[in-house]
Amino acid sequence: MSHFFDGMAGLLNDLFGDPVQITRANGDVGSIQGVFRRDPIEVAGDDGFPVLIMSPTLKVPQTTRLEFGDLVEPSIAPGARFVVKSGEPSPSPSADRMVVYELELEP
Repeated sequence: MSHFFDGMAGLLNDLFGDPVQITRANGDVGSIQGVFRRDPIEVAGDDGFPVLIMSPTLKVPQTTRLEFGDLVEPSIAPGARFVVKSGEPSPSPSADRMVVYELELEP
């Protein structure tokens, strides 16, 4: 049944996402497409129950691996830089599922 939803996460990211500059801990800089949110969001926890994330988040395809300490500069928040704190993969069985990374404003 999961094949029905394959491709939907990527399509939604293309529609609602924006360019985001990523600076890796090793100094590499690149750009990805992602959905950045400053408002609280709910994600499914390990037990399947909703968990409220109060800090800013970045949702990207699971093929985009971000690490603790990477810097994120969303194009929709000019001048703001965020540090990756943690990531929570989607429980979706879809091949193109997303990962939600919790961010913190860079000090």
